[in-house]
Amino acid sequence: MDSIINFIHTTGFYNLTIGHIIMIIAGLIFLYLGIAKDYEPLLLVPIGFGILIGNIPFKGGMQLGIYETGSVMNYLYMGVTKGIYPPLIFLGIGAMTDFSTLISNPKLMLLGAAAQMGIFITFIGALFISHSLPFLHMNFSLKEAGAIGIIGGADGPTAIFLSSKLAPELIGAIAIAAYSYMALVPIIQPPIMKLLTSETERKIKMKPPRVVSRKEKIIFPIIAFLIITFIAPGAIPLIGMLLFGNLLRESGVTERLARNARNALIDSVTILLGITVGASTQASTFLTPKSIGIFILGAFSFVIATACGILFAKLMNLFLKEKINPLLGAAGVSAVPDSARVVHNVGLEADPNNYLLMHAMAPNVSGVIGSAIAAGVLLSILL
Repeated sequence: MDSIINFIHTTGFYNLTIGHIIMIIAGLIFLYLGIAKDYEPLLLVPIGFGILIGNIPFKGGMQLGIYETGSVMNYLYMGVTKGIYPPLIFLGIGAMTDFSTLISNPKLMLLGAAAQMGIFITFIGALFISHSLPFLHMNFSLKEAGAIGIIGGADGPTAIFLSSKLAPELIGAIAIAAYSYMALVPIIQPPIMKLLTSETERKIKMKPPRVVSRKEKIIFPIIAFLIITFIAPGAIPLIGMLLFGNLLRESGVTERLARNARNALIDSVTILLGITVGASTQASTFLTPKSIGIFILGAFSFVIATACGILFAKLMNLFLKEKINPLLGAAGVSAVPDSARVVHNVGLEADPNNYLLMHAMAPNVSGVIGSAIAAGVLLSILL
């Protein structure tokens, strides 16, 4: 009888709390969005199932949970806490990214840079909430505010990398917020884009980009790496792997390595990162006022980043003879390639013959670089 009672005490039904139920529902929502709605399924399906894994209640000491030393999940989670998975994902992204449009029209890089203002505005906003609104019980430290701000870059790996260095205890909430808003790009961005642009501006057609030579494609990642990392050494792990992956792609002599980086490697790391980040959202550690604050600030950050990119494009048009379609500014967030697709689709709504996808990829990949640089700057200042 004692054995039976002990067994009952170890079951999930016995240890279930309202918090576990809430998180399990959240995991099911993630799975629904990924599978039924096809919103970033490669991210939301692993994360959603990871949330289920992390919120099956069990008796402590069984070495099963992600926070229990010696458990399998704990070892896999080290790739997140030690910042291993994000640079590997950047390697794969670099190997699958074509920088031709950016090289052919460098001024579009400024749109990716402008969108990163969302990161620093949110950083300041988190500090303001902490010091001016103490009754909300969202007391973020300087490092925590920096880690939260990076959500505005709409780059999950960058958010995870920076939070692993500055605020490891907030990785779960920050990662879930970043990936949630990345998946909801097709819902969040179009209203902002239409609010800040006129129909005439949305109909602006871009000049076809020039053909970029193989030599330019090879030189770009080398020169870009040297310039960026000398300015912001903190970006070396992310920028280094991103541009190294791109060099593998463009060199023409390492196709086998590039193919592995953009297929098998990135797929494997995405699975491990998604499942472990999801499993880190245990109800007891995740359902706190800080987590709620992170989601609110994350949404604010994403909206501000989108708006800054669009408004900066409109500002540039005051001085340019060849006008830029301001919708391209929305692609400055680094949700590759979803934000570029959204820009293209909104452009087609205004004019069915206006094809913006290739142009939108320039600020989009610039946003990837920009968010990594911003992370490096925050790391240098706050660590």
